[in-house]
Formats: sequence, C-alpha cells, structure tokens
Amino acid sequence: MPQYSLQTILSTFSNTNGNKRTIFNNKPLGGMSSTSIIFLFISLPFIEFGLIFNKYSSELLGLAGSIVAFIVFLSIVMVVIFTITLRIKKKIITKITPSWNHYFSDISLRLVLATGITPYSDFFEYYKEVSKEGMNEESLYKYLQESFQKMKIDNADLIEAMRKDNKLH
Repeated sequence: MPQYSLQTILSTFSNTNGNKRTIFNNKPLGGMSSTSIIFLFISLPFIEFGLIFNKYSSELLGLAGSIVAFIVFLSIVMVVIFTITLRIKKKIITKITPSWNHYFSDISLRLVLATGITPYSDFFEYYKEVSKEGMNEESLYKYLQESFQKMKIDNADLIEAMRKDNKLH
C-alpha cells in the first residue's frame, strides 16, 4: 500500500489546472505550502531594502555604499532562493518516489518531471485534459496508465536510444 495517494502525489508537482509547478507544493505531504514559500521569496528583497536603507545603516554606509550593499546582498538572496527551491524539489521527489513506484513501477518519476526532452515530456498535456474533470483515484490511475502507454508508443525511438545509452532509469 502506498504512503501517498495518486491525487496527493500529483498535487505536489502540479496545480489544479494540471500545469507543472515551479516550486513544488509540500503542503499535501504535511509541509509548508508553495504559496507561503513564494510569498517569503517575494518579501526577501523588501526586507533587505528595509535593513539596508534605514536611517542607521544609511548614515553608516552612505548612499553609494548602501546601493552597492543592496546589489551584493540581492545576488546572495537570489542564490539562496535557487538553493531552497532545489532542496524543496529534491526532498519532495525523494518523499513521493516510493508511492509513485507503487503506481507506475516502470515509469521513472525523474523522467516525468524532467524539463528536457524525455519519453514522458507530454505528461502534463495529458494530465491537463483530465485534471479539470475531477476523476476519482481509480479512473485517474487508468487514464494515466493509458497516457503513459501512448507516450511510450509515440516516443519508441527515444526510449530505444535511451536504453542503448543506459539512461532510461
């Protein structure tokens, strides 16, 4: 028995419209919601601005020093955001992979979520079609099984090339 349902797994990396999330949602797994994380990321430059351009810091650094400090620290904030986003994705993928393998043992979750060209690049196109219908767990599972079979047939050459190169799993 899988730890997470198929609906829960799909809600971590796709929104209600079936589109892939940029920042995966940890809320269905008992963590922080992606909306909260996005709000935090958007607020970071404003917090930095308040810390650098307040009365005390401005007198200490001067205008030019404050601008330089803001630019330097803003680049550090961007690296922090990138790192946190990567760690969230990695943590969620690690958490849901055993449940995913219960449903689709022959389909690699990493290939489904990859941003490049894979045999399953069209997954979100198929999922968009069905996400608005609100299917139950069993019919969703059957639909996704059929979709994966279609993708395998459509991308048979790519699958064969990946097998020869040992990069399928």
